[in-house]
Amino acid sequence: MDPIYLDYNATTPVDPAVVDELIPFLTAHFGNPSSNHPYGRTGKEAVELARGRVATALGCTPGEVIFTSGGTESDNQALIGTAFANRERGNHIITSAVEHPAVLKPLRWLEEQGFAVTYLPVDGAGMVDPAEVRQAITAQTILVSIMHANNEVGSIQPLPEISTITRERGVLLHSDAAQSVGKVPTLVDQLGVDLLTVAGHKLYAPKGVGALYIRNGVRVAPYLHGAGHEAGLRAGTENVPYMAALGKAMQLAAERIAAGEPGKVQALRDRLHAQLQEQAGGVVLNGPEKERLPNTLNVSFDGVVGADLLARLPEIAASTGSACHDGKGELSGVLKAMGLSRAQGFGAVRLSLGRLTSAEEVDRAAALIAAKVKEIRAS
Repeated sequence: MDPIYLDYNATTPVDPAVVDELIPFLTAHFGNPSSNHPYGRTGKEAVELARGRVATALGCTPGEVIFTSGGTESDNQALIGTAFANRERGNHIITSAVEHPAVLKPLRWLEEQGFAVTYLPVDGAGMVDPAEVRQAITAQTILVSIMHANNEVGSIQPLPEISTITRERGVLLHSDAAQSVGKVPTLVDQLGVDLLTVAGHKLYAPKGVGALYIRNGVRVAPYLHGAGHEAGLRAGTENVPYMAALGKAMQLAAERIAAGEPGKVQALRDRLHAQLQEQAGGVVLNGPEKERLPNTLNVSFDGVVGADLLARLPEIAASTGSACHDGKGELSGVLKAMGLSRAQGFGAVRLSLGRLTSAEEVDRAAALIAAKVKEIRAS
């Protein structure tokens, strides 16, 4: 029997409907979208259909969407492109201490190029205080980058409140929404963002494709240079199959959110949490109880090291944090920023559910985890 998959925040399986959308562009419809013949026009139409689907799901216009190779490139394009395009206005950027490395590493690089970066603290639930954003803004601030939802504990940041502040001060707001797109509504006008990152493999599309929303009028310098693809911002022959796949995945996500999928996943997550508390005991929730992703459960087990627990549970596929930078033997930077003790931090396990998770899997996972926790404690 395959392990029970509880690592949807690391990556998702590709939805069968997304596969069906993708395959024809690997076989029959292989044309280059820049070619002026029927093969090329078919590819071009597919790209623009996908762009429209992404735009509809985000509540923006198709011209405000560019395709990328994934969340990391989107973050780099947003941060580096915006910084250099607006450098004459200032050199100061604000972010949070719990961002993904795809945001933190480009910002560290920008510091080497002469930009100043302020890293805001978070509270014990991993939340940024909008008042701290207001206080950190100076006359030199050109950009604020705050993730929508945290990949480790699921905290959903108060972007609408933050955006009110940034707009008052004439500062751009970027959000890495890789973890939230497809799980909760991410309409850009409701969030108030100027730039927003999408990662395909977090919402049932393949790895290697993403998108970046750029509000009309926002100045962003090109990141990849070459021919004039993607409105001159992202050179390179279009990856038509994966763009088509992302468009379909975004369409499905919007439909499923409207149909109540987040509530169903949250009910399973809460069922898992309740059973772990009942059967294992000594379970501490990391992150906010309410303002978090409906699929994410990050908990610490008293007297247990999370990595050790998972190593002894081949029947469960989960992680102790972000799959992108896990396994270093260090306390998670997110949990450290939240003020967790080393014991609680190293005891953390991230259990993230998804579209295919069943109640039977939840019940079996809870029983397996609880039994192993008791075994470790007894030893």
